[in-house]
Amino acid sequence: MDRYQELLKKTAVAGQEQLLRFWNELSAAEREELAAQIEAIDFPVMANLIREYVLNKPKTEIPDDLGPAPYFPLVPRDAEQAALYERAVRRGVELLKAGKVSCLTVAGGQGTRLGFDGPKGTYPIGPVTGRPLFRYFAESIRRAGEKFGCPLTWYIMTSLLNREATEKFFRENNFFGLKPEQVFFFTQGTMPACGYDGKLLLATKSSLSLSPDGHGGTLLALRRSGALDRMAKEGVDYLSYFQVDNPLVPVVSPLFLGLHDLENSEMSAIMLAKTGPFEKLGNFCVTKGHLEIIEYSDLPAELAESRNPDGSLRFIAGSPAIHMISRSFVEHLTAGGSLKLPWHRADKKVPYVDEQGNPVKPESPNAVKLESFIFDAMPLAKRTMVLEGERRSVFAPTKNPTGVDSVESCREMLIERDARRLEAAGVKIPRTADGKVDAKIELSPLAVFDDEDAVAYVKAHGLTEIARGAELCLE
Repeated sequence: MDRYQELLKKTAVAGQEQLLRFWNELSAAEREELAAQIEAIDFPVMANLIREYVLNKPKTEIPDDLGPAPYFPLVPRDAEQAALYERAVRRGVELLKAGKVSCLTVAGGQGTRLGFDGPKGTYPIGPVTGRPLFRYFAESIRRAGEKFGCPLTWYIMTSLLNREATEKFFRENNFFGLKPEQVFFFTQGTMPACGYDGKLLLATKSSLSLSPDGHGGTLLALRRSGALDRMAKEGVDYLSYFQVDNPLVPVVSPLFLGLHDLENSEMSAIMLAKTGPFEKLGNFCVTKGHLEIIEYSDLPAELAESRNPDGSLRFIAGSPAIHMISRSFVEHLTAGGSLKLPWHRADKKVPYVDEQGNPVKPESPNAVKLESFIFDAMPLAKRTMVLEGERRSVFAPTKNPTGVDSVESCREMLIERDARRLEAAGVKIPRTADGKVDAKIELSPLAVFDDEDAVAYVKAHGLTEIARGAELCLE
């Protein structure tokens, strides 16, 4: 049986023979590309997913016992908890000095929503210098390695779409001072887009419409790429996980790391106090003794708006996608070479070629993309831990050009964070009547990793005051 007949048999059984519609028009190389994509699909599994998520629109079942998840507060509740936090910081520093920690960044997205052509991590976000997102993280990782006396390895998950451009960007910038062997690129998996009729779409005559399988695919991609084997060989036990669009996030936090270790947690998370009941953050919840994150769109309004006796929101804890993950936990979940996390349906406008081979760019959603989310691994952990973070110090996502969670708001928060650090070190910062910083300030992550570094920097440079309206980067 020739290649075409083998593929036709496979696709016909699944009712997806339309994928071979243009076979006779393809070159040998194009046929090989299409065949490889088709052979990578587990059609029986795909058929079940289409029935469950495409032809039907699944509803999230809310357990009767759903309640708000417990968490460690930003400010210790009492002396005993304060002592625990101090011990956790010491333990976190010990682990960093011992080389037990690596950083993990999800960076598979493009800058399309920002009006930017290229991987999102290459977007220039620095308020003064235009430092790209990747440079913020790279320099923070360099400084953390210097501060704790042990270089950190940085694992970066790309997508098929941006892997080549991302690696090229790092080479062109000499890895921002990191050694090339400190940076490990790996690629997340893909899922085919499916039309509302249950038929998989072709992006071109020779290629399926494939999209990244969501940040839940990170865990399996770590195994398949050999990253887990490298971590084990190097004695790395913990991964500090964050997303590429949030340059405010500390690449490593001794307190967070130390609590994760002391609590014997397999997967931990930072939570933020939500600004309102319907803020677009996942909700940390607990059911049957397990931690879960319920999407903001799935939590019923009566629960989202429910209040404690003191008037505060019951479901106050929102997820900014900042985690600490034990390597042993990832190894356990992916031991069989597979990982079963729930899928989430996303209705999207997916370009495709029609029956005549003409490209179509739909103006409204026409297909379903399936994604898995990394937070869905938390219910699978034997022990979890949630720590409250200070929003203004850890979360400034760059998702939109303007408005909420935007380039504008991110830059403002970066300036404000750096100004606070300088003020705490004794520097006079100009502010407007409403309290906003009246200057553009950018602290190099190479010079200032944390408040302690800011004090040392100010002392070393004799810095006492920032002029009103100044634009300066302190290197």
